[in-house]
Amino acid sequence: MLDPPLYRDAMSRYAGHVQIVTTAFEGERRGVTITAACSVSDNPAMVLACLNVSNPRNEIFRRSGHFALNALAADQVALANIFSGRDPTIPGDRFTEGQWGELVTGSPILNDALASFDCRLTEVKVMATHMILFGEVLGIAYGPQKPALIYMDRDYRSL
Repeated sequence: MLDPPLYRDAMSRYAGHVQIVTTAFEGERRGVTITAACSVSDNPAMVLACLNVSNPRNEIFRRSGHFALNALAADQVALANIFSGRDPTIPGDRFTEGQWGELVTGSPILNDALASFDCRLTEVKVMATHMILFGEVLGIAYGPQKPALIYMDRDYRSL
């Protein structure tokens, strides 16, 4: 078996677009900064997002039946840090930072994200340390066109 730290070091050289995946269920909202998300299909429009399965708070994504992917811009590093837990100075509700709305499903949509994809959860697959959320895109919103926020070599970059 491959040594996990060796694998993580190699993957740190893989650039990923920084996104906040969100959901809401029974009055509770959850948002997590991720880089493991991508398009699955354009007909029907489908995306996937990967979340750590060891965090019990991520179970809300399965229970809610919907999620949103919010693609961040280079000037949204502070928001990425808040939703990743890297910035512990924001206690309680992370959604007090940023301007949030909704489209179709009720998942929080970041108003000034580069693009937001509002999705109906179609399947959840647990693979090793992560749960993979597959979602049919029911709504899309665009924010201002700006440079994208990328994560590579364990740090933020812009593109």
